[in-house]
Amino acid sequence: MIILISGKPGVGKSTVCRRVVDMLKQKNFRVGGIICPEVRFKGVRIGFKIVDVLSGSEGWLSNVNFNFPIKVGKYSVNIRDLETIGISAINRASKYSDVIIIDELGPMEMKSKAFFQAFLKVLETGKPMIIIVHKRLKNYIVKLFRSMNVTFKIFEVTYRNRDLLPSLIFNELFQSLKRESKIEGKKNL
Repeated sequence: MIILISGKPGVGKSTVCRRVVDMLKQKNFRVGGIICPEVRFKGVRIGFKIVDVLSGSEGWLSNVNFNFPIKVGKYSVNIRDLETIGISAINRASKYSDVIIIDELGPMEMKSKAFFQAFLKVLETGKPMIIIVHKRLKNYIVKLFRSMNVTFKIFEVTYRNRDLLPSLIFNELFQSLKRESKIEGKKNL
């Protein structure tokens, strides 16, 4: 089961995702992958970090004050940290996690072919995933998944539904994990 979370910028996609992760951890599931929290200085967003959920290692995904050649809007994208931390994180998650999270798959992350190839490879694990997809990439990812026969479900976050979605998404994943554990003969969840 792959859960795609999309919605307008600032609507609460990452917050929904973090709440689902907390629910999974409360049920003793191991969650790995990446999160890319925004960084603010004096109330103004200046960039995004990239954090390996399992190891805690982090770096800069982008920053308005950097002078890297690759830009997305006003942000310079740090391909080095995206590839070293991001690829390592999703590879580690594919080996050691029950659920893989990618927050987010957006224009910045798509600037690295190596990162995108690692993303495609982790899809082959068949592990449950939560992927936050930037609004501009949603149609592309949906078409890609359909062409690959990947099973997925899309949740569109709005101001009206964002408080209800964490429980709905958790239930989808939990049911999938329960089915998987029965098939593989794991302990009852």
